[in-house]
Amino acid sequence: MNRKISAILLALFVASCGGGEREAPRALDDACAIVDERPKYLRAMRKTEKKWGIPIAVQMATIHQESKFVGNARTPLKFTLGVIPMGRQSSAYGYSQALDGTWDEYKEQTGKRRAKRDDIYDATDFMGWYMDGTTRTLGISRADARNQYLAYHEGRGGYRRGSYRSKSWLVSVADKVATRAIIYDNQLRACGKR
Repeated sequence: MNRKISAILLALFVASCGGGEREAPRALDDACAIVDERPKYLRAMRKTEKKWGIPIAVQMATIHQESKFVGNARTPLKFTLGVIPMGRQSSAYGYSQALDGTWDEYKEQTGKRRAKRDDIYDATDFMGWYMDGTTRTLGISRADARNQYLAYHEGRGGYRRGSYRSKSWLVSVADKVATRAIIYDNQLRACGKR
């Protein structure tokens, strides 16, 4: 009997470890609720802000847009003939939706060879690294959520060429990211998390 109970408890423990941060927080429109539900997120974003200078609200708004705070988020599948899966739309994965090549570049440049895209600390550090590089190469303010997002989405070269200008949907998304960053910042200040 003891072995059965131990096995059941072990199975329940292992099952409970798997999905907690692989699902979106309950109140995605409330920054305070997000960090109250997942305090680790705030610790990770504070560490990134201190290291790279990217404001917490800019990080949060970008993660909201990219993955809705789902650690193992992936792009949708592509289908042939409407039913045959043909792989994903891109290699983007994790909280930050970093592409394979950019993630590999991050690991190489930072020496973080064991970094994982589904780890909030690594994902926010990646975003800080990327956005800091955007500031240094393109002169975009670290606090400019709109243009940081455009450069994040299009890549720095695409941003420099203005590829986003022909994508009205993307400009609209970037405007929403900027608005969300302002809202998140105001919320974090109001609840004393800033």
